[in-house]
Amino acid sequence: MRVLGVDPGLTRCGVGVVDGAPGRPLKMAGVGVVRTPADAEIGPRLLLVEQGIEAWLEEYRPDMVAVERVFAQHNVRTVMGTAQASAVAMLCATRRGIPVTLHTPSEVKAAVTGSGRADKAQVTAMVTRLLRLDAPPKPADAADALALAICHIWRGAAAGRIAAAVAKAPPARSAAAAVVRAAARPAVRQEHRP
Repeated sequence: MRVLGVDPGLTRCGVGVVDGAPGRPLKMAGVGVVRTPADAEIGPRLLLVEQGIEAWLEEYRPDMVAVERVFAQHNVRTVMGTAQASAVAMLCATRRGIPVTLHTPSEVKAAVTGSGRADKAQVTAMVTRLLRLDAPPKPADAADALALAICHIWRGAAAGRIAAAVAKAPPARSAAAAVVRAAARPAVRQEHRP
């Protein structure tokens, strides 16, 4: 599987492409940053992000795109720019029919380092090690994009297998589970009566 990881940002949007599968060695195909000038208007900046993402999609042709889920920050201006860059990346991938998955920062950190509270230096060190790179990817946005791709290869593939297994489950099991759930519902409702 080839995954394009996107660490969204308006000034620096990290992008990284990783090839791999669970249980197999990972390989970096490309890494970089799409930059926009901080003093430019928002419209032209978003257009530059779009053009940069499109160029990466065209060159690397990923099977999936993994984007960092935007989370609330105290700085509304920063979170708005991040959300806008994230939307551009999702739009570019969807336009091409490429599936998009969102991962939270703590999911990515946990997948790559084993701890959802790891700092940027730990994430960068593990990305460098996992991809057997000669030097850490810079800036941190580029390393984070690679971490997103790694996270999706490891976690996304497992989630896909679980969903496929549930979809293939025999109807009898599904019907039995529905009966068990239905039987449990009235008991729960009665416990809440005054």
